Amino acid sequence: MGIEEYRRRIDEIDGEIVRLLNERAECARAIGRAKEDADLTAFAPAREAEVLDRVLRASRGPIEPEALRAIYREIVSACRALERPMTVAYWGPPASNTHVAARQRFGSQARYLPTDSIGQVFSVVEQGHADYGVVPVENSTEGVVSRTLDSFLETTLLICDEIYVVIHHHLLSHAPSLEAVRRIYTMPQATAQCRAWLEKHLPHAELVDVATTARAAEIAAAEEGAAAIANKTAAEFYGLNVLAERIEDNPRNRTRFLVLGHLQPPPTGRDKTSLLFAVRHEAGALIRALAAFEKYDINLTMIESRPTKVTPWEYVFFADVEGHVDEGPESPMRRALNLFQQHCLYVKVLGSYPAQSD
Repeated sequence: MGIEEYRRRIDEIDGEIVRLLNERAECARAIGRAKEDADLTAFAPAREAEVLDRVLRASRGPIEPEALRAIYREIVSACRALERPMTVAYWGPPASNTHVAARQRFGSQARYLPTDSIGQVFSVVEQGHADYGVVPVENSTEGVVSRTLDSFLETTLLICDEIYVVIHHHLLSHAPSLEAVRRIYTMPQATAQCRAWLEKHLPHAELVDVATTARAAEIAAAEEGAAAIANKTAAEFYGLNVLAERIEDNPRNRTRFLVLGHLQPPPTGRDKTSLLFAVRHEAGALIRALAAFEKYDINLTMIESRPTKVTPWEYVFFADVEGHVDEGPESPMRRALNLFQQHCLYVKVLGSYPAQSD
């Protein structure tokens, strides 16, 4: 076929795609009505992950898997919006890494609510001003985000999903070259993740800490001779040039984000449970408690301690384990948790949710 024949065939295919998309949307709308009658949430992370996985398995190319994933993420987002409009709160101004993570999970059709702090994300979701919230919890280079862990001490919210985002830092500015950069706006975590590059290429530039990378880009956009460490979304949003790409010291730099809500997803067979707990302040107490998971072959994937902020030198612990609390009363997970609770002063399940690959 010639070019015109191929174009006519594309037009025919596009018409069929639009017809099928609208047919899919009608099914989604019907599901939304059924969920509303049953008082179920429109957000079903396990089901959405299943859809994406099945689509990727069905593809024979030439579209790359990541491109197909992005296309279907928007299809799912549009159909979810037909079920019920959804508001998602996130930390930072638009184009922050948390905003990028939220859009990666919920797509462009959700309504997004920026907040000034991690604590405020928890608050607006608890108060019903947003359906879900997205906050960072740990970075592969810098470790846990203490403000997020501390917020779980007082919240009633549940973790209902997790998101892994590859974090690439770029130097953004209106300046024509690195030599013209006198001041760099950055957040402490970004500075730490780019320290070697900064010392080599801009050792004399002043570093100014701000709350988020998006805020850094916003300030740099209005100041001559200033630059920001931020993502490419921020460059587009604030009209900045990319002076240097991927300046992070660790090319495998990733951040894990949590989705906060009021409902817990059902088991999928590949889940993760987050726990907050305290043990007696005595020798061996922590080991005895954690031995419950070893006994029932439950993998512990993360543990972190935080001060109680009530009594000096007393701590609470956060842990992630593989499994779901609703797997059944005789499941290894349920048995391990029952034994674990016997050795703890306090245990709070922060949520069970589908485990995502990092």
